[in-house]
Formats: sequence, C-alpha cells, structure tokens
Amino acid sequence: IRQSLNASEQAAFTTFLRAHNQAFAWSYADMPGIDPDIAVHNITLKPDSKPVKQKLRKMHPRIALLVKEELQRLLSVSFILPIDYPQWISNIVPVIKVTGGLQICTDFWDLNLACLKDDFLLPSIDQLVDLTMGHEMISLMDGFSGYNQILVALADQHKTTFITPWGTFCYRVMP
Repeated sequence: IRQSLNASEQAAFTTFLRAHNQAFAWSYADMPGIDPDIAVHNITLKPDSKPVKQKLRKMHPRIALLVKEELQRLLSVSFILPIDYPQWISNIVPVIKVTGGLQICTDFWDLNLACLKDDFLLPSIDQLVDLTMGHEMISLMDGFSGYNQILVALADQHKTTFITPWGTFCYRVMP
C-alpha cells in the first residue's frame, strides 16, 4: 500500500484486500493460469530458420546445487517438463538473487534471431502516462509470477528447451 494514502484510505484498502484474499495467488499451486482461449504464447519462426543446439556450459558446483533445487521446484509446479530429442536447445544462465536464492534465466539468443518480429509497436511511456490522466487512483499491483500464467502453445513448447547436467527441459509456461 502506497505511503501517499491517508490513514482512512489505507484502512479501507486493507479491509478490501482482506475481504477478497481468495482472489490472490499465495503460491504457485494457487495460480490457475490464463485460459488458453484468451491468451497463449506462440513462437513463430522464420521459414528459413535452422534449429540451434547450444552445448552445455560448465557451472560452479555450488551454483549447480541451487540450479538442481530450482529445477525440482519448477517441475513440481509443472512450469517445465523433461523432453527428449529436442531440435532447439538453449543454455541456462543462473542468476543469484539479492535474497540468496537462484533464478534460472535462459539464453534464447539463437531462438530470438529465428523468430518473426511483431508488426505492431507497444505503447510508449508517454502514451501510457497520458492514459492515466484524470483517474483518481491507479493500481500498480504486480502479478505473482505474471509471465508464468501464460501457456506456451503446445506445438511450440519444444522450442523453449534448455539443457542442464540433469537433462533437457522445456517450458510449459512463459519463462
């Protein structure tokens, strides 16, 4: 809750949030995801693109343990799946968070080069600011693992494959 709210606004907002706490995800298991009829992520490749299989990179043993734990967590919530014989393979880039935890990022450089580019532009910051004019209150709540709520199209999941010392995995949801 923003500091700029006065005490009565903070109390009213807190009461509202508590009354509707079932509307919020408190864990990955609580996230139903976005209905695929509404949104699904397709990965459309250029017709002349050739699959790239990156080779497994070495990692420090301490980092490897954290990666293994994170893989198990991602598997347990069905964000990733093991995959055999993929055409596309990307490497992971383990990133240590400020909290000491680990986030697995994926080096999709080669895949991104092979993807068709969107023809539409996203709105500029100026346009977004203009759209907020005249509104008394603006919600800036961040979605819990927001991208992980959008499924990758079943036909495209294999393109998101990444390699680890424990095998190859692909994303079911946007990473």
